Amino acid sequence: LQPPLSFIATVPRYSTQSPSVSLPYRLSPSHSRKFYYITLLRDPVSRYLSEWRHVQRGATWKTSLHMCDGRTPTPEELPPCYEGTDWSGCTLQEFMDCPYNLANNRQVRMLADLSLVGCYNLSFIPEGKRAQLLLESAKKNLRGMAFFGLTEFQRKTQYLFERTFNLKFIRPFMQYNSTRAGGVEVDEDTIRRIEELNDLDMQLYDYAKDLFQQRYQYKRQLERREQRLKSREERLLHRAKEALPREDAEEPGRVPT
Repeated sequence: LQPPLSFIATVPRYSTQSPSVSLPYRLSPSHSRKFYYITLLRDPVSRYLSEWRHVQRGATWKTSLHMCDGRTPTPEELPPCYEGTDWSGCTLQEFMDCPYNLANNRQVRMLADLSLVGCYNLSFIPEGKRAQLLLESAKKNLRGMAFFGLTEFQRKTQYLFERTFNLKFIRPFMQYNSTRAGGVEVDEDTIRRIEELNDLDMQLYDYAKDLFQQRYQYKRQLERREQRLKSREERLLHRAKEALPREDAEEPGRVPT
């Protein structure tokens, strides 16, 4: 799986506890559900290039409402980057030059609580403070997720998912590095420009990689501990079975009471 965008999905689990999110309909206590929020993050430069290629082929986000605090952004708050029906055929330079391009820092924005910064109203608080609040909010929400994965680490992502939700995939995840973004040749100056435009995503991704490795190592330690306990129990059971015939042989006339 190599999605062009970071996304948030939910994995419902039936529970007798109250649901953690509001539901559009009322459920009886015996059928209430608990939702787990999960996401996949991607290297910000690759993700940005992938979205550009996606837009270049004619994709738009016109149907996205960008709802925040009960309303959608005004045209002044979120001006379009193009005129006409779509932005197909745009160059990478044009894509980077649009100051309202939602591809910039998309992963932080999708994970953060935008109400903290006045949603899409850029004059609500100073730019530096806004960036800091968004990044910290995204990190907090990422930490609170039961599971998140990294597309650059498919096998570890699969392992964490299976261990977290006690599920088993039929086939192992495959690591595909020959993506559309991987086929784009860009110079070092362009890469640095993309990193600047996605500075918050770069910081979030570094944080996510560290947290991801911590969770992975923790699950591996638990697995090794479980295997040691299981092996110990099997050895004790085997020894107990071997001891039974010897006791019977030593006291052939013994009658159990």
